Amino acid sequence: MRDKGRTALEVRGLGRRYGRRWVLREATFRLPAGRVCGLVGPNGAGKTTMLEIIAGLREASAGEARVFGEPAGGVAARQRVAFLPQEKPLFTRFTVAETLRLGRELNPHWDQELAEGFVRAGSVPLDAKVGRLSGGQRTRVALAVALGKRPDLVLLDEPLADLDPLVRRQTVAALLGEVAERGITVLLSSHLVAELDTLCDYLLLVAEGGLRLAGDVDEIISVHRVLSAPTDRVPTGPDGLPAGLEHHTVVETHDDQRYTTALVRPGGPVGGFWDAAAPTLEEVVLAYLEQSSSAPLISPNSYVPGVGSEVAK
Repeated sequence: MRDKGRTALEVRGLGRRYGRRWVLREATFRLPAGRVCGLVGPNGAGKTTMLEIIAGLREASAGEARVFGEPAGGVAARQRVAFLPQEKPLFTRFTVAETLRLGRELNPHWDQELAEGFVRAGSVPLDAKVGRLSGGQRTRVALAVALGKRPDLVLLDEPLADLDPLVRRQTVAALLGEVAERGITVLLSSHLVAELDTLCDYLLLVAEGGLRLAGDVDEIISVHRVLSAPTDRVPTGPDGLPAGLEHHTVVETHDDQRYTTALVRPGGPVGGFWDAAAPTLEEVVLAYLEQSSSAPLISPNSYVPGVGSEVAK
């Protein structure tokens, strides 16, 4: 696997401001090479801005990003990065074969066999006009162009949002197969929260312009617990939260007429009237999206020494 054990991407204090408004602010993390990382957050949280800065298409207002140790946007970094925006910019009057030929002309390390194979595996005719292809077929062609560049880091901005579930599953399987075989690092922006656990083994969550979660999916899940108890058994504590949560970092609480639930990062044993269970990734992500003021969590292998937030324990 290429670059095994290395850092594919390091971001320090990254921010972008438009006038007086910060779209992205103080983002700091490391992404190990060879991982498939989901980038999630509400609309306007700075996901696309972050990807564009890493790809060298937009300048940062603060901080820096480095791709395999090289400054993002520099010649060396650009050669190792492929970026596919949500719009999937393809020339609709070109055939698929002409699209791949353009990729070959523009990229010195182009892999024609890889690109053609990826297209053919999706039963996309090479002589078909791009404008006449279905959404799933256009996505496969766009991914083929990105992969044909033989990048070490692929940046994908909502690449699957317009696909039906079956085509999405087939496209994901094909993409992950190429990624695993070639050791490519992927940073993928997505709103498909329910499917993140099948797509990604790493997670970044941005909200309110800042980074809220970063690290291995398994590790992030392992440091959280979902606590539940019948509502009529849960008194209110002195801080206004349900009692029994005083020693834990509370991400979110919810109660109805029957049950009170809380997502927490335990600060000690959980007992009393609470039942504890491991959360799903979707539960963790949605809780942090709904409560963007909760304390950020950066896991050890994404922590940048000297910069950042609380490290997961």
